[in-house]
Amino acid sequence: MLPWDGDFAGRLDRHTVESTLLRGNPLGDPHERPLWVYVPPGYDDGDERYPAVYVIQGYTGHLAMWANRTPFRRPFVETADAVFANGAPGCVVVYVDAWTAYGGSQFVDSPGTGRYHSYLCDEIVPWVDEHYRTIPDRESRAITGKSSGGFGAMITPMLRPDLFGALATHAGDSLYELCYVPDFGAAVRALRKYDQDIQAWWADFHTRPAFTKPEDPTLLQLIGVSACFSPAPDGTPELPFDPATGVLRPEVWQRWLAWDPVRMAPDHAEAIASFRAVWIDAGTSDEYYLDVGAEAFRAEVLKAGLPAERLYFELFDAGHGAIDYRYPLSLAWLAERLAR
Repeated sequence: MLPWDGDFAGRLDRHTVESTLLRGNPLGDPHERPLWVYVPPGYDDGDERYPAVYVIQGYTGHLAMWANRTPFRRPFVETADAVFANGAPGCVVVYVDAWTAYGGSQFVDSPGTGRYHSYLCDEIVPWVDEHYRTIPDRESRAITGKSSGGFGAMITPMLRPDLFGALATHAGDSLYELCYVPDFGAAVRALRKYDQDIQAWWADFHTRPAFTKPEDPTLLQLIGVSACFSPAPDGTPELPFDPATGVLRPEVWQRWLAWDPVRMAPDHAEAIASFRAVWIDAGTSDEYYLDVGAEAFRAEVLKAGLPAERLYFELFDAGHGAIDYRYPLSLAWLAERLAR
């Protein structure tokens, strides 16, 4: 396992895309975004059109991290290339950036962060179809991600079945009473140092190197997801619990629950039943109980009418982190099932 970059059998193009929808976003984040597009071996040798698989990241993930190399593991841009070099049917693979100042967008439209769902669906998909030889049809388009990216991969085809007909979710955020609520108590304890004011923590976070205090990951996720799911009219994040007592704020918490894929599924049953392929997996010791969430989402997908033969489900021995070796497995599975 070489500790330096390997050669590609296909080609990875690195672009910058100017977004109209992200211009003037509430956090002042850049409206010019990096976009990576991979084409498989043989793409340049003819005029064949290819299915497309869109790849989105977990919370605090940004595009350049797809090329990060850890000891004894290749980055996903290389293991994805190996999928096609080893004989899987070719696909265009699109790596999308949805970073915000809070570390993520949850791939939704929100007055607290910006129009990232519309950016993905209404700007990036058409841009890719215009510049690459894709098959511009939902039967030939999939989306995949892990954690918050897995959440995005679950909800995007439900909301836009006209664009996406297949998905893969690895430990995607779901069943919120298990994956989010445990952090609320930890947040209350952490906020005692900030007079129970998450904005005071946010101000402190910017005065020092990030993640130098143990509460940083929990509070960053809570302020960011609140900005996505429960912003005030002016965009200020509203926590779904009282920061002093931890008691749930029912009206705010309900706004979070409305984004739970398990709870969304019944309202999107017709779309789910039409999906060409659905991959769901998670580690059996996932720290956020996303293996339980995966079980719940699978049950709802089947209840919605998806034929069992279109569904792949697996729980494997792992926690939430370091499961990047799962990504090429679902990519190869999707490549076999997308229409050509």
